[in-house]
Amino acid sequence: MNKIIEMKHLSEAVYYMKFEAPDIAKNRKAGQFLIVMVDQDLNERIPLTIADANAEEGWVAIAFQPIGASTMKLAKLKAGDYLGGVLGPLGTPSVIEKYDRPVVCVGGGFGTAPLYPIVQALKAAGNKVILIEGARNKDLLIFVDEMKAVCDEVIICTDDGSEGRKCLVTEVLDELCQSQVPPAEVIAIGPPIMMKFCAATTKKYNIKTTVSLNTIMIDGTGMCGGCRVSVGGKTKFVCVDGPDFDAHEVDWDNMMMRMKSFAKEEQEAKHRCNIGLSN
Repeated sequence: MNKIIEMKHLSEAVYYMKFEAPDIAKNRKAGQFLIVMVDQDLNERIPLTIADANAEEGWVAIAFQPIGASTMKLAKLKAGDYLGGVLGPLGTPSVIEKYDRPVVCVGGGFGTAPLYPIVQALKAAGNKVILIEGARNKDLLIFVDEMKAVCDEVIICTDDGSEGRKCLVTEVLDELCQSQVPPAEVIAIGPPIMMKFCAATTKKYNIKTTVSLNTIMIDGTGMCGGCRVSVGGKTKFVCVDGPDFDAHEVDWDNMMMRMKSFAKEEQEAKHRCNIGLSN
């Protein structure tokens, strides 16, 4: 069992949890994820990308949104409580290269949190990194100070204009792709629809684009097949082949359709969870 060290809100919709996991902290690499179990009696396993870690202090941090029954239960935990179990690090680490031109990272919603270790690794490799972070409003922005401390430039976009530019992240991305020094690579993490349109934007300029996928996942070891996606016309498994993939090769429509497979059951479980919490 893993003891929770810190639990807090990053924004109205996103929670940050830091817990003891010395072995994972020592072995994790940028882009990898965990399978988290809220307690030992709960069957559901929650795939969550590592948002930060400290090998010397032996802790790992995650960021998540309480959307379904299990993440709602996860959000009820506090410092001093214990998780039922954590499996990881899982997945293939992000490929970090050294470029002569900038790397542009695009974070949408809580997708900015799992970008943080990737940005750290890119900077450690000697890259210039530009971050574009988007949210509906300023209250939903996360990891802004952390990113400003690492990135060479941080550009904020909000739908309502309450912080930074009033535009979508793809508008800024398109401008950077057309600049005199276009990005050598674009890395995007966020809602599937955001990643899909980031891919469409960069494809026009033939710029290498990587996305981190967070699909339906059960065991995290490639055995169940629940996380399968079509990439370049071939079936891939996010948990072992990813989570990073070539954004221009992902069948986005198929992936988004599959992610709705258990929407009805999830809503029913969420409703039962709310009833239980109110008694």
